[in-house]
Amino acid sequence: MGGAPVLANAVPASNLATKEARHGPSKQASAPSASRFLLLPIIVLILAQMGATGDNGALSLATASLTSDLGATTAQIQLANMIYPLVGGAFMIAGGLAGTMVGWKKTFRGGILLCALGEVVLALAPSMNVFIWGGRVLVGLGASFMIPSVLGLIPLIYQGHDRVIAFGAIGAASGLSALLPLALGMVMQVSGMHVTFLVLAGYFALVFAASFSLPAIEQPRERSGFDGVGVALAASGLFLMLIGLSGISSWGLIAPLSGAPFAILGISPALPMVVAGIVVLGVLVAYERRVEARGGIAVLPSAFLTDPQVRAGLVACALTFFFMGAQSILMAPYLQLVAGWSPVAVGTISIVTGVPTFALALGIPKFMPHASPRRVIQAGYVAMAAALGIMALSVTENGSSTPLVYLGAFMAGVGAGTVSSHASNVVAMALPEREASQSGGIQSTMRNVGQALGVALLGAVLIFGITGTVRSRAASDSSISPQVSDALGNVSIDLGSNRTFEDEIAGISMTDAERKELVSIESAARLDAVRLAYAVGAAVVLAGLITTPAIRGEGNSGHSGSNRTKVHVAKGGRSR
Repeated sequence: MGGAPVLANAVPASNLATKEARHGPSKQASAPSASRFLLLPIIVLILAQMGATGDNGALSLATASLTSDLGATTAQIQLANMIYPLVGGAFMIAGGLAGTMVGWKKTFRGGILLCALGEVVLALAPSMNVFIWGGRVLVGLGASFMIPSVLGLIPLIYQGHDRVIAFGAIGAASGLSALLPLALGMVMQVSGMHVTFLVLAGYFALVFAASFSLPAIEQPRERSGFDGVGVALAASGLFLMLIGLSGISSWGLIAPLSGAPFAILGISPALPMVVAGIVVLGVLVAYERRVEARGGIAVLPSAFLTDPQVRAGLVACALTFFFMGAQSILMAPYLQLVAGWSPVAVGTISIVTGVPTFALALGIPKFMPHASPRRVIQAGYVAMAAALGIMALSVTENGSSTPLVYLGAFMAGVGAGTVSSHASNVVAMALPEREASQSGGIQSTMRNVGQALGVALLGAVLIFGITGTVRSRAASDSSISPQVSDALGNVSIDLGSNRTFEDEIAGISMTDAERKELVSIESAARLDAVRLAYAVGAAVVLAGLITTPAIRGEGNSGHSGSNRTKVHVAKGGRSR
């Protein structure tokens, strides 16, 4: 469900990385790197990053509680997972632009407060509609300001080799974040879902207080006007496309299902919304070219679309989180709803994933500085696909194979950590300075879009696979009467245990023999659909290999200090 680690990629330093890789470190960069590393600021930024991961982890662990307390369906749980990256993807670019105009500290604190408010709404939500459209939207908006600010503050606080360490620490924070789901699982098991989200609200309040310990900085403000039209086009286009994709499983692909909010010319609104979103994004591209021609700052600079290496790096960011979305919609729900795992048991999986993620995201740049980014990312894609294959084999009709679950989780960390170690640098090395300064928001957007696509696509494969298979096999089974088979057409079948399915068909009049046969059909269909969804996810990840020949250059170069910013250490930041 949302237990995926949030891998923060070192994006905003890309302009400096590009310059130093080509021309060597500047004099101004070398001086700060000789000083002691500021420890307190990076701890605050890591805690903020971990908070975003904690929210997703809490949602992952709350699957059973949402079903029992708020009556959530699989489609609603899918939407709850997707609305966070959907909102984040739609507004992350706006958050990045806002940080350059009003200051990263202000957007950082504003984002934290929105996250805290969102957690309170999640804790007190009386229904899934309030949970999704109130709490999850607020947390997504908060993250759209908080995460780009984390990436934007680092180049203002750290220079030289310290910046490499700082960005590596943020990238590896996803490994530290693995501790949160386990702790939250204990809270949830003892005190319940509502208390768990209130604990997260308190966590964000503490991070907000800690943010005032950040050192004083001088940040140059962007004087160009805010591209409101571009932001509006980007947000609306992404929102329409992603909400349409997420609605396919509950609204229907062509024929509208009972869950569709409305119909367009007699068909489901899902595909028309996807098409409308793509059209709006096409208008955005054309409009942004005009903005660039006038010398303005485009929300989506053309370099992000025309440079093959930049595209490859953005695909790597998106696929890492597509992979995380696949885990969140397939692994955690199956283990809790079908295999009967407790929140604490599911939380231990995050540690198994987090350790290799932490080690590789930080270790590859540090101990293999000259490794080929192309080979590293290719190896990561293969590892992620292998992890999904192992996960597919780990599920059984009514349970799971515990050794394979943990092996798949470990391989997931290997793949995610490997790709995230170089994804941002691939983008950085290909961008000129002006475009590189904006890349934080755009890469964050791609991560959120990738996660949303993973949840939407694989959720649709899962739900349609279960429903379609049950109905077709029941229709062809001679032991099931045509009346019962026809009645199944009006039943919404969700991912769940055999008992859950029996409750779903309780309103259909049938014999005990027919009920037993239908339960057998559904359990087999459930297994087939989950494994098919894992296979589709692995195929999408491997398709990313097509982009990797465009990746050039050697491993991480040292990141220089910015010649445009200054840090006053005296007003904050404990050093060591």
